[in-house]
Amino acid sequence: MGRVAIQAVTLATIAGIADAVGYLNMGGVFAANMTGNTVLAGIAAAQKDLTGTWHHLAPLAAFFAGAMLSRLLLRLTGRAAPGLIAEAMLMASLGFLPVARELQVLALAVAMGLQASAVTQFNGVTLSTVVVTSTLARTADGLLDWLAGGPAKPALPAVARPWLLASTLISYLIGAIAGALLVALVAWPLLVPAALLALLLLVARP
Repeated sequence: MGRVAIQAVTLATIAGIADAVGYLNMGGVFAANMTGNTVLAGIAAAQKDLTGTWHHLAPLAAFFAGAMLSRLLLRLTGRAAPGLIAEAMLMASLGFLPVARELQVLALAVAMGLQASAVTQFNGVTLSTVVVTSTLARTADGLLDWLAGGPAKPALPAVARPWLLASTLISYLIGAIAGALLVALVAWPLLVPAALLALLLLVARP
């Protein structure tokens, strides 16, 4: 497995774990899946549940702040590593901080925002490791291009190889399964994705 694939698969697995842990341990809120939070906020608003609406909208602001911070670090250093280091440190410390779960999920959303903007290019093609829906659509694009054969028309956007896209999607699912199991088995489940991120930083050196 190449360096690019290692990065994509590891980051997608981390996002899956974070989403599962956030949803199960932090009041049914996603840390990376902002689409899910938006839908749940809309449902709560329709039901006139102001607390539930805020509960699901606040992580969007936290994710946005994390993404902006990651972009700033990229502009200052030109490398993804500082944002990913900040993400790993934040996740590793969450289980030990004496803060309410509402603040924990916001901090985890910041961590996912850091990841979302730290690494966005894989072999020159934009690919998100925290969003499954767009990855599924791009997998369909890539598979069709591969089946059709020959280069795509210049007007069509470049798409990553279907196997890479599919691998990140599957890795996100595996991460979610692992996250659910970790919640049941260990006291600090977020130490696992933090360790995976540290290993990625050592191996792939983004």
